[in-house]
Amino acid sequence: MLVFITGATSGIGKSTAKKFAQNGYDLIITGRRQERLTEFKKQLEADYKIKVTDLCFDVRQVAEVESAIKSLSEENKKIDILINNAGLAAGLSSIQEGELSHWERMIDTNIKGLLYTTRIISNLMIKNGKGHIINIGSVAGKEVYANGNVYCATKHAVDALNKGMRIDLLAHNIKVTAINPGMVETEFSIVRFDGDEERAKKVYMGLQALKPEDIAETIFWVANRPAHVNINDIIIMPTAQASATNVNRK
Repeated sequence: MLVFITGATSGIGKSTAKKFAQNGYDLIITGRRQERLTEFKKQLEADYKIKVTDLCFDVRQVAEVESAIKSLSEENKKIDILINNAGLAAGLSSIQEGELSHWERMIDTNIKGLLYTTRIISNLMIKNGKGHIINIGSVAGKEVYANGNVYCATKHAVDALNKGMRIDLLAHNIKVTAINPGMVETEFSIVRFDGDEERAKKVYMGLQALKPEDIAETIFWVANRPAHVNINDIIIMPTAQASATNVNRK
């Protein structure tokens, strides 16, 4: 079994790669940071004795996506599972004060990047006669919160695209699933606040957030349902969070 994971050098993507590696799956890991990819590839191969291919590209750049995937060997084009994990939030501003650079970064990564990767790999899966696409969404794709405007819009788009993929790929024996986490303690908030680690820490203060490993375990479970079972959609929250804005801090 071969798993293709975008955004595999940190957070949920990295934990997911480890989870599949521990269970003997071969991997194609992708990201924008070649040094991290190379180091992670060596670690996975040494620890779990699996085959790992690393592809360094930016999901926002369609030419890079196409070139990277086309460079794969014919064997590595037999992708069983695609995990569309690459995504981010940038800024937390009202609509009238939002920064265009933040908006473009989120739209290009969360929507266009997912589409660029899915378009190519879904066709490989159609050729192979099977596959499973797992899209990492967010609770922000289910509701909207103050100052989350564009980020929420991009994750609502992921929610809609997940449903559209499920319908469009139904005839091709391809499963499609969305995993929508609440608060997960990763680099997410550091990225959102442009590297402000102190501000990022406050997001998770006073509660036990989800860990990347929690999401990885959920993804692995979804990917290992029987052939006749498709999990369409999951929302997963920490116990201390009931909605995007209802959080029990102690």
